[in-house]
Amino acid sequence: MKKVLVIGCGGAGKSTFAKRLGAATGLSVIHLDRIYWRPGWVEMPKPEFAAILDEILARDAWIMDGNYSGTLAMRMAAADTIVWLDPPRAVCLAGMIVRHVKNRGRARDDMDPGCPERLTPEFVEWIWRYQTRNAPKVAALCDEARARGAEVVHLRSRAAADEYLTALHS
Repeated sequence: MKKVLVIGCGGAGKSTFAKRLGAATGLSVIHLDRIYWRPGWVEMPKPEFAAILDEILARDAWIMDGNYSGTLAMRMAAADTIVWLDPPRAVCLAGMIVRHVKNRGRARDDMDPGCPERLTPEFVEWIWRYQTRNAPKVAALCDEARARGAEVVHLRSRAAADEYLTALHS
């Protein structure tokens, strides 16, 4: 486990899991939201984002969390371990609401300081539709990664994520 990709729906707990995994393994953690979003929630140009990802993926070891479906295949191809956090949509929506309330008006530590927490109708809709729109593509990419020898860990609850992290300490 040297190059770990943590993926999943918004509100699934990717950033928290990645931080905990980083603490358990000593690997550096890269939050894609912190790279992609510029102050004021301005998106980074896609070619610039891809160039930064190329540099990061070439490193010897990392833990990376984030979705960004346009670069998911290249990130999965570079990873030796993929952790797919896949709790039910109600859990993700609740996680997003808790995160919004907890961080309201300020940026999270895994975001650019100029991006205060926000919860938009579009993001809520994306979370709601993740299981039907995104999950089948993610599952297919996970199958491809598994076929090339990557370890794919599919965790369907927060309890399963906790158990996985606890087992690493054993």
